[in-house]
Amino acid sequence: MRHLADMTSAALPPISVLDLAPVPQGSSVGQALRNSIDLAQHAETLGFHRYWLAEHHNMPGIASAATAVVIGQIAAATTTIRVGSGGVMLPNHAPLMVAEQFGTLNALYPGRIDLGLGRAPGTDQATMRALRRYAGAVDSFAQDVVELQHWFKPASVDHSVRAVPGESQDVPIWILGSSTWGAQLAAALGLPYAFAAHFAPDALIEALTLYRRHFKPSESLDRPYAMVCIGVCAADTDEEAKRLSTSTQQQFLALRRGRPGLLPPPVDDIREHASPGELAGLDHTLQYAAIGSPETVRRKIDRVLELTGADELMAAAQIHDHAARRRSYEILASLRA
Repeated sequence: MRHLADMTSAALPPISVLDLAPVPQGSSVGQALRNSIDLAQHAETLGFHRYWLAEHHNMPGIASAATAVVIGQIAAATTTIRVGSGGVMLPNHAPLMVAEQFGTLNALYPGRIDLGLGRAPGTDQATMRALRRYAGAVDSFAQDVVELQHWFKPASVDHSVRAVPGESQDVPIWILGSSTWGAQLAAALGLPYAFAAHFAPDALIEALTLYRRHFKPSESLDRPYAMVCIGVCAADTDEEAKRLSTSTQQQFLALRRGRPGLLPPPVDDIREHASPGELAGLDHTLQYAAIGSPETVRRKIDRVLELTGADELMAAAQIHDHAARRRSYEILASLRA
């Protein structure tokens, strides 16, 4: 049975990084990806547990669409930190191809690769069609996960189709979710579960409760293991952090207005850029986000842990300035000292 992380004597559980490879206004995709490599190396030095990248398509402000490719670059530039997907949107891909990709990664970087799976498209309807994703793909997600598990198992020589690389590769599979559906699947399959509270907070507590209540031990995991992803924007003062966080707020506003774009620079007062209804929506979406000075961030994280009992936290920081993003993770890392 695999235990995904050993709890340390520190008060906080393991903390990991979710990187959306943001493309800031005034920058480029190439620079965004180089920033991701630099941040991953920094995160490894700071002692973060994992570094995950997410699959999104047709989003000018996110550079990690070719997720497995970026994971390979990050893994090549680091030596100890676990690297993986948060996640690969499985209905966009044939399970065999995912097994080959992540089997290849694990063969190159053994014991360091994670495979987080989501069932959302990670894009809009038109892009779904361009990806050749068929309308009912989401309905076969559970079967596709089981098929993917099959491809990672040892194969006999008489099998007509084998995942090469892939077979016999020990790649941990995670189920990602923002609703109760993924929680129930993770419980039924005995897999670790990660909840995306950084953008979809509503079902967090219910999903974790269902996951733990219905969890069935498996060859992969002997007890429930739940990770919660929240937004984190830490700075030396509350005022500075609140200003930096307006880039995330503007990005959410642009997406909801149907105009996704590059990650904008911060503004002095977000109220000048959004209606009262939009501001209320932002407050709701970001209700679990930890934004502020080290003391403020620690209080918010303690509250999230109290509410969720999470075994691990993952932090997403959409900050326009790369140096400020590095600093945010430095502050977060210092809270475990």
